[in-house]
Amino acid sequence: MTVRAPGLRTVLLLSGPNLSLLGDREPEIYGRSTLEDHVRAATEQGRRLGLTLEHTCSEDEGDLIGEVHRARGRVGALVVNAGALSHTSWSLHDALAAFEGVVVEVHLSNPAGREPFRHHSVLASVSDGTIAGFGGLGYELAMVAVARLLGSDEAERE
Repeated sequence: MTVRAPGLRTVLLLSGPNLSLLGDREPEIYGRSTLEDHVRAATEQGRRLGLTLEHTCSEDEGDLIGEVHRARGRVGALVVNAGALSHTSWSLHDALAAFEGVVVEVHLSNPAGREPFRHHSVLASVSDGTIAGFGGLGYELAMVAVARLLGSDEAERE
């Protein structure tokens, strides 16, 4: 793995379809925390690690792809929770493949322990790593992973 965007300390968190319903949608699987709670935790973790977090959420695959395109050369890393698009979106896969920086895929639940269609992520092959099954902690872990991959002294102490 090669980090191709050194020095860029901004991270773009992409949230896909139905994540705006977190806190209400299937809390037995996704927990009671809202997307805003997860973004807040990731932002605070990023701040501790010397990273700046931007966030965008869309129900539209095309919007997410456009965000990845606009991130090229501007941010050092993407943290992506694409929801069900993780298992189906070859277009998002191709956009992520063209991104020069770090890509970390996040899932609140553990897809491998769920329905068979969730067992394969089409985004995994263009991600530096995947964090799954840790609930909201996954966002904080993703920020630590990004900081380490970008080369952060603060991340080494985490």
